[in-house]
Amino acid sequence: MKTFIVLVFMMISLNSIAQVAQSNADWANLKKYATKNQQLKPPAKGENRVVFMGNSITEFWRITDSAFFIKNNYIDRGISGQTTPQMLMRFRPDVIDLKPAVVVILAGINDIAENTGPITLENIYGNIISMVQLACANNIKVVVSSVLPANNFPWRPQIKPAEKVIALNSMLEAYCKTNNIVYLDYYSNIVDDQKGLDKKYTEDGVHPTLAGYKVMEPLVEQAIKKALSQKE
Repeated sequence: MKTFIVLVFMMISLNSIAQVAQSNADWANLKKYATKNQQLKPPAKGENRVVFMGNSITEFWRITDSAFFIKNNYIDRGISGQTTPQMLMRFRPDVIDLKPAVVVILAGINDIAENTGPITLENIYGNIISMVQLACANNIKVVVSSVLPANNFPWRPQIKPAEKVIALNSMLEAYCKTNNIVYLDYYSNIVDDQKGLDKKYTEDGVHPTLAGYKVMEPLVEQAIKKALSQKE
C-alpha cells in the first residue's frame, strides 16, 4: 500500500511539472492522446463505443484495473491533474471525434483544489454542463458522474473540499434530473462519516485503490446501460 501511495504522489508531482512546462504551448495537453486518437478506427457497425473523460481518477483507473477497460473495450481519456476548462478544451478531439455512443464524465475535484487557479462552483458546473451539451449536440449519450468524496487534499492542505463537493454534486444531480441525463452517484457508495473517501477505498483520501474502483465499476456499467437504453 505504501508503494501505491508513493507511485500516486510521484505521478501527481510529475504531472504538475509537466503541466507547468506545457502551460504555454499545450495548456489542455491536447497532444497526450493525439496519436492514439489518430490510430483509433471508427466504431464498427453496431458497436457502442464508450469514452471515459476525466482527470487522474479516470487515468489511474485504467492503470489500476486495466482488465476492466480491456474486457469492455472502454476508452480512457483521463489526464492527471486536469480541471474542467482543460477538459472542455479537449472534449472535441478526445471525445466527440472518437464517435462514441456514450461518454462518462468525471470532473471537478481538481477545480475545487484550484489546480489551475481559483474558480467558482458555478463555473465548474458550467464547464461540465458545456461538455454535456456538446455531447448531446453530437448524438452522444452522457453519464455525469458525481465528484468523489474528499475532505482534504495532500497537495493543498489549506483547502477544505468536503462541502464544495457536496454542493457541486447537488447542482449536477439537479441538472441531470431536469434534463433526462444519467447521473451516476459514486459519492454515497464510498463516503465515510467525515464526508471523505472511505479509507477502505483509498490511501491518499482522493484517489481510489483497486478496492475503490471495484465498487465503482458495477455502478458505471449500470449507468452506461441506462444511458444506452434512453430514447433519442
